[in-house]
Amino acid sequence: MKLLKTYLSDFFALIFPEVCAACDGTLLSGEQILCTDCRYNLPYTNFHLQPDNIVARQFWGKINIKGAYALFYFTKGGKVQQMVHRLKYDGIQKVGVLTGTIAGEQLSNNNIFKTVDYIIPVPLHKSKLRKRGFNQSTCFANGLSVKLNAPVEEHNLIRTVATETQTKKSRFSRFRNMQQVFAVADPDKLQGKHILLVDDIVTTGSTLEACGVELLKIPGVKLSIVTIAYAE
Repeated sequence: MKLLKTYLSDFFALIFPEVCAACDGTLLSGEQILCTDCRYNLPYTNFHLQPDNIVARQFWGKINIKGAYALFYFTKGGKVQQMVHRLKYDGIQKVGVLTGTIAGEQLSNNNIFKTVDYIIPVPLHKSKLRKRGFNQSTCFANGLSVKLNAPVEEHNLIRTVATETQTKKSRFSRFRNMQQVFAVADPDKLQGKHILLVDDIVTTGSTLEACGVELLKIPGVKLSIVTIAYAE
């Protein structure tokens, strides 16, 4: 029976080969989601080695954070953009989990990030969540959780307003668009905790800043930020 399952698996792999989420190359035996070449040669930022990296600097003077990090650099038409599209629009949630696991491996020995108590994904509005069926930031958070040994707190930070897309807005317009969009359902649970706020892409940081403003209203909260990628 086991041999039959192996033959069937090989047959379907031949007819419908799995492809790399970053480059569309056919995955070889033992490869999952990413091919070996992409796994090691994607544009990693190594921001975990740079406390004053460009993502952290975006929040200086705006919100008080302990640390900030992005796993990859994001460029239009690049492999990271393809990975994020596979996650968000093709529904391949394993892409988010894998990137979270990779990020968690990098951060697990970092003195700031290894003290995280809860991982909170930037929430989708319930209408968008219903349409998409999942939150891509939660997938990323689930991967991080495995390596950082911190639980994902998915339903405490909520998005109360369905905002317009941020893609073509200026930094000021983005910030205004995100004002009074988020709320915390159970602040008592988060008192005195180190919270890791996570999202897929950081550009101007307006969405993360708006979330951070609400979370930092809770007494004793310490805040750090992690994303899959940083886009200039």
